[in-house]
Amino acid sequence: MPAISSEPLRATQPPAELHLRSYRAETLTHSHDFPQVVLPVSGRIALDIAGRQGMADAANAAFVEPHARHATSAAGLNSVIILDLAPSMLTAELMERLAPRPFMPLSQAAGKLVDFMALAMGQQHKMAPAQLQHWVPLLLDTLAMAAPRPHSRLHALMAKIEAEPGLPWAVADMAAAAAISPSRLHEWFQQEIATSPRAWLAEVRVRRACELLSTSALPLSEIALRCGYTDQSALSHAMRKLRDTTPAAYRRAAHAATA
Repeated sequence: MPAISSEPLRATQPPAELHLRSYRAETLTHSHDFPQVVLPVSGRIALDIAGRQGMADAANAAFVEPHARHATSAAGLNSVIILDLAPSMLTAELMERLAPRPFMPLSQAAGKLVDFMALAMGQQHKMAPAQLQHWVPLLLDTLAMAAPRPHSRLHALMAKIEAEPGLPWAVADMAAAAAISPSRLHEWFQQEIATSPRAWLAEVRVRRACELLSTSALPLSEIALRCGYTDQSALSHAMRKLRDTTPAAYRRAAHAATA
């Protein structure tokens, strides 16, 4: 819990960051120059956001626009996900939807996103920037009750694939998961990250393989299967192509670097 203060706290623009916090009965009053989303996992949080009072709980979220002075307090046990956003992550349209109504009900879809966040943070303590990049746009669209933008739908798909890279993700399967055609999927990937679905998937799988090679003692054949390769030979071919090395050599170098 941050120190209690009655003075505004000014901070520089952060990247998207998640924090799992709990609050006490004493009132914390401050402001910051970036937007923030308050997503209680359990308990109830009382907020005063620029003079507008309300409650946030497991069924209701709160949005704090940049520079809005806000006070927070709670009675009883609570657990709250705080999402700090860079202002650039909010379009003008989303800001117009969220700012006038800082207290909003959580839809079933948004609730599931929050549950996923809480579970991931409980397991990892801190979400990786890539994970945040994928689900934040979808969360914001859901909170604003707007139809998910192509940007959000694409990143939701990417998050799903990165969570299970070992599945047999053909381009047709990826397109079906996003409920679009393969040709549209190619367009989205080119517009968003300037690459093809297949090339992006290849990089995701190699990156996951490198993580496992560095942090585990799993056999190479097991790592290959977990990362979506048919066998160890396919993993070796992919690593030679994308990392100019072999799995065994990469593991040796990683272990030597940490010895």
